Amino acid sequence: MRKINTRDFRVATRTTSRDINRRIVLNVIREHQPISRADLARHLNITRGVVSTLVQELIAQGVIYEGATGETARGRKPTFLHIRTRDRLAIAVDVRFTKTYLMLCDFSGRQIALEAHDTIFSVPEFIKDLSVRIRRMLKTHCVKATCEGIGLVVPGMVDQRTGLILNAPALGWRGVEIRDKLAAATGLPVQIENSGRACALAQLWLVRGEATGPNSFVFISVSDGVGVGMVVNGELVRGHDHIAGEFGHIPVNLDGPRCMCGSSGCWEAYISNLATLSRYFGWNLSKLNPNDLRDAEHSSFTVLDLVARARGGDAKALAAIQATARFLGLGLGTIVNIVNPDCIYMAGEITTAWDLIEGTVSQALAERALTENAARTPLRVSFTESPRLGGAAALIAAPSFAAPRVA
Repeated sequence: MRKINTRDFRVATRTTSRDINRRIVLNVIREHQPISRADLARHLNITRGVVSTLVQELIAQGVIYEGATGETARGRKPTFLHIRTRDRLAIAVDVRFTKTYLMLCDFSGRQIALEAHDTIFSVPEFIKDLSVRIRRMLKTHCVKATCEGIGLVVPGMVDQRTGLILNAPALGWRGVEIRDKLAAATGLPVQIENSGRACALAQLWLVRGEATGPNSFVFISVSDGVGVGMVVNGELVRGHDHIAGEFGHIPVNLDGPRCMCGSSGCWEAYISNLATLSRYFGWNLSKLNPNDLRDAEHSSFTVLDLVARARGGDAKALAAIQATARFLGLGLGTIVNIVNPDCIYMAGEITTAWDLIEGTVSQALAERALTENAARTPLRVSFTESPRLGGAAALIAAPSFAAPRVA
């Protein structure tokens, strides 16, 4: 039961129900394509005449198209329907502490081009360099297709409505405006979002085979930092001040190691890639300055190398990733108690050792969970390639499929 917000609503018109039905048909096609009109009618439990009318309207809008003709024992041969994606493109940008990744993809998330470069921390130089790279990528690869926008994700808090980056501690950006300046430099609309929420968006919109998947879930991305995205009843949760889901900065120990946000003892300071590597090499994060942290992140030795050593019998490497696993599970227990999601998806380099750490993570979660059912919350490793880039692309593609908002 949801209360109508009388300060934020749209009054329904005579076309509202048709708009909603078109969007329902569009999403059913997206989840079951290729699909015939007859199968679509059966799936929706409406007449073929109504389906044909809605389908023709979607074809006229240019969002779906008719593909191959199928075979049938008798009657008319079915023509299969598909979502139009291949000639609708988006630019996805994932800004991290060490590298910035730039991807050109279509509306299904299919990668067309990808490049990476060292992150530039000066905002004017960042915008100037990124706009040049975007124009060059489009000139090289965007032959006859249309690029419909740029989705950009950052490891920090973002006012998604205004595009203002409120605070991205790892980048040193606070109160930074990039959206409008990048849009002016490229001539394309720009959407900006927090990287953890972007991962949740990728899981919600771009993962095939999830048509009957959970409608409420949490996505945890463990990498340079810790990103968390929450989806409740099919809707991304942002919060009143756009900081919902910042579980990475919940204190585990007030006297713990320093986090990149400037505080001490954050969950991120215990489970990030840098935290895991510091256990192995004996680094004291509290005594490293930002330049040292940046150099450590740029080190050629990564968590993937550490996992390889653990698999090769290095007891110290195994102990380091098991310690991270325990802190990961304890934090997940807190999330389960607060959000109580249907399931939790996880991504990041540490999850490549899932067969080694699953038991440790699950046991730690169970220690913190308040009920037996909560302790059994499913933990799923996401195999979505580059979920942050996928989420950046979804910022541009997903609005075409989102439920119309009335009240």
